[in-house]
Amino acid sequence: MLSNDIISQILLGFISFLSNFISALSGGGAGLIQLPALIFFGLPFSKALATHKVASVALGFGASLPHLKKNNLQIKYAFLILISGLPGVLLGAYTSSILPNNFSTTLLGFLTLFLSFYSIKQKKLGSTNKKIRINKLRIIIGSLGLFIIGFFNGYLSSGTGLFVTIWMITIFDLSFSLAVAYTLIFVGIFWNGIGALSLGFKGNIIWSYIPVLILGSLLGGYFGAYFSIIKGSKFIKVVFELVSFSVGISLLIKAFL
Repeated sequence: MLSNDIISQILLGFISFLSNFISALSGGGAGLIQLPALIFFGLPFSKALATHKVASVALGFGASLPHLKKNNLQIKYAFLILISGLPGVLLGAYTSSILPNNFSTTLLGFLTLFLSFYSIKQKKLGSTNKKIRINKLRIIIGSLGLFIIGFFNGYLSSGTGLFVTIWMITIFDLSFSLAVAYTLIFVGIFWNGIGALSLGFKGNIIWSYIPVLILGSLLGGYFGAYFSIIKGSKFIKVVFELVSFSVGISLLIKAFL
């Protein structure tokens, strides 16, 4: 039987705060700590994933407050993330119920490692926030990429926020801090919300863990986002590289075990 004693709840709350604090700094990767922790506490993978997904929505709400106060988000990017990514999330969630995911987990692990090395090599990546002209070709490429990332979000969940962050930087030349803001708010709340609903309908959520996980996510997301705004894009870039490297290794270990 799953333990619900006070010590377990406190430990889960701390783990949730830490993982979501790091995620709010880097633009993804909360599952790197929180998801394995739930499995360690005795949950089977399907229930751990569903419970983590619900709690991760709170990260978006917590992180949105500091970023919304800056009032530097543009509706065109928010709309693009939602309209392009949500269909992919739904398709991915459906696909996850009918296909094995070991191959995709391995692929996502290698791609996430690539993100880390790519960011390290591109010294000026995400250091500017230029007002570039958004032409039709750029919109099509951006939308296609977000749809594919959304598919992986619904299919595998782990690590996909990092891809949205780097995609928004690469295609639309956003700064790291601004790209992270879009990821945390629109991926964290809406993409993960859809994923949480789809998994919740299957009855996999362990509701007794949700309150403390949500509290940790809200606080971790808020303070992580606040800290990232203070430190700026250069600091976020370093954290992104560390987290993406760790997530990539974690996914590969999961795939081969």
